[in-house]
Amino acid sequence: MTVSVADVPVFKLYGETHAWPTPDLLHCESIPERSRLHDWKIHPHRHADLLHLLHLSSGRVSLELEGSLHAHDAPLVIVVPAMSIHGFHFSPDTQGHIITLARPLTERLARDLTDQAGVLGRAEALGLDDAREAARVAILVAQIDDEYRHPAPGRERLLTALIEALTVTVARLADHDWRPAAHPSSPGRSRALEHLCHYQALIEAQFRQQPSVARFAEQLGMSSAHLNLLCRQLADRSALQLLHERLLLEAKRQLTYTNMTIGEVADSLGFSEPAYFTRFFKRLTGTSPRDFRRRQPATAP
Repeated sequence: MTVSVADVPVFKLYGETHAWPTPDLLHCESIPERSRLHDWKIHPHRHADLLHLLHLSSGRVSLELEGSLHAHDAPLVIVVPAMSIHGFHFSPDTQGHIITLARPLTERLARDLTDQAGVLGRAEALGLDDAREAARVAILVAQIDDEYRHPAPGRERLLTALIEALTVTVARLADHDWRPAAHPSSPGRSRALEHLCHYQALIEAQFRQQPSVARFAEQLGMSSAHLNLLCRQLADRSALQLLHERLLLEAKRQLTYTNMTIGEVADSLGFSEPAYFTRFFKRLTGTSPRDFRRRQPATAP
């Protein structure tokens, strides 16, 4: 029986359905942290707007990636672009990390690194047979993990620099011509994925103006109902929810990394008044913007 992409669960993080847990555009955790809770097996799933980079320093994984099943021994790097169907079965002795990138960061990497960022658009496992390459990747991943777990001034700049260095290093491992980043597709879903990616790109470019879903649909040449159906089938959220998630992420980032007042944050994100922004933020997070800011570690410059 053929399984359509709409039948594969959409997760918001590695093996989980809970919301993106950080104002950072990057999330890092060890593979045992999560996999041990699931008996070392993460069933096939996908992410609408998140990209995974896995680094295995030891152990073995049975990797299901875009319909192919292969076993790999560490050390290796696995690239899982957004919308790629993937599942893992790790050996209990596996050590390593999984780094998850939010869409705004992958788009920034594509813009700043151009062709070298193309490696992030291809679902593949890359062996680290050369000891020098393996050591370089391990050092960069360890630095990302340390910076992520120990917030300090300049955190965002350093994390961005480190993930850029890791992307360039992974690109060098890939032994084929570089191509612009592109989501893997098959004939049955390429058109729908193309529409979803276009909608996500429009959100990234326009979210501060908060266009209506009808306006987005008009730009995509479809009805609002069709856009909503597409988003629910492929991203498991409505078109408006995807826009609100991007607004919320940016609000968290500004509250964490800037000294802007609540009113200035509200204005920068297209809210007509601070009270409306506060209601929006509290409805989605359960806490006010002011209380959220108070709870954040001292990471701003």
